[in-house]
Parts: sequence; structure tokens; C-alpha cells
Amino acid sequence: MTMQPARTTNTLNADGLAQEWLTRLKDNGYRLTTPRRVVVKTIASSDHVLNPFEVFELARDDYPSLGLVTVYRTLEKLEELNLIQRVHQPSGCQSFVITHPGHQHILICENCGRVDFFREDPEGINILMKEVGGESGFEITNHWLQFFGVCKDCQGL
Repeated sequence: MTMQPARTTNTLNADGLAQEWLTRLKDNGYRLTTPRRVVVKTIASSDHVLNPFEVFELARDDYPSLGLVTVYRTLEKLEELNLIQRVHQPSGCQSFVITHPGHQHILICENCGRVDFFREDPEGINILMKEVGGESGFEITNHWLQFFGVCKDCQGL
């Protein structure tokens, strides 16, 4: 399956999130240029994974002269501040999603790119980590889990 174009959700909550991110950027010494503001708003408004080119295309609706370099630099800064996280796609393409509070894992729709978060049973994952560590000889100290599938909305297509 191929990913469909990303959709964005414009809500008051997304505007508040964008403003919070802009404040964090400013507090960490980054300039708040108009292009950077547009990129931040685009990402904060999405409940889907977005690759840099999708961010670029969506943000250009609001700022036609946006440069792709600005998108990459802004994504890098947002990731450094732990406001977004990198998602690795089966296609090998890197994408980004809003960082969810707490230790959670990701469900990604392979059709539309929608993202949901879930928490695993801590005991179950600890057992798995011990088994894998014992078999491989690794001392596992951390994990990151992503599942790919088809969301309920896309199953009905």
C-alpha cells in the first residue's frame, strides 16, 4: 500500500500547541521567522505522519515562497527539543509526528498516515526484552515500538 497525501486538522488546540512550540524555540535562541512559524503550524495541526516534503507542500499553501531547507532545519530544531519524533516508514522514508507525552508507542495507517498512540503492558514488554536479551546476549536498556496497519476509516474504503 502507498501512503495517501497527509491531512491536517486545524483546531484551537493545534494553534495553542504551535504557540507553545514557538515559545520553546524562542526560549532556546531560535529566531521566529514567518517561514518557521508556518512550518510549526503545519506540523502542530497534523494527526498524521508527515515527511519533510509533505510539510513543505502543505506549508506552501500559507507561505508560497517557503524553502525546503527551512523545513528541514525547523524539523531538526523541533526534534532536538523533543517536540516531534522521527518515525521510520517501511519505505525507508523518514517522517515526523508530534511527540506524545509519556512513554507510548505508535500505530500508523499505511494508507492515510493517521497516527494513534498506545501503551504496552509493562510486564509483557519486560518479559520480551529479557527473552530477546537472553537469546542475543544484549543487555537491553530501551525500546521503541511502531506498528503499521490499516485504520478503521481506511478499512471501510
